[in-house]
Amino acid sequence: MDNLTPEQRRKNMRAIKNKDSKSECILRKALWSRGYRYRKNYRKLIGKPDVVFVVKKVAVFCDGEFWHGYNYKENTDVAGTNKEYWNKKIKRNMERDLEVTRKLEEEGWIVLRFWSKQIIKDLDGCVNKIIEVLNTKS
Repeated sequence: MDNLTPEQRRKNMRAIKNKDSKSECILRKALWSRGYRYRKNYRKLIGKPDVVFVVKKVAVFCDGEFWHGYNYKENTDVAGTNKEYWNKKIKRNMERDLEVTRKLEEEGWIVLRFWSKQIIKDLDGCVNKIIEVLNTKS
């Protein structure tokens, strides 16, 4: 059971950022500093990818561990209160991520997904993977 009123929960949820997270910002800054130009939070594509290279048809998502279900099978007990709600929500987020990836790939896009902590721990590796994909697209 949730120990917040619906109004308090709504206020808290609205305050959660859905773009310009720390991992997104450092990834974009690293790409920009290497001369790569992109669109951010591109609304013309399903799922509004965090970083998009339109001409090359490459979409990059920076997925937060909690919201996108990192190691979800090992960590099904993710929330302190209202566990049923949060488990259902995170499962749906994971399903949506798969749907978005599948639809974009069907439209000819290459989709790259990185966990936030992966970006923070291995920024160069993530950037190099993006550059490698960009260089293989004609």
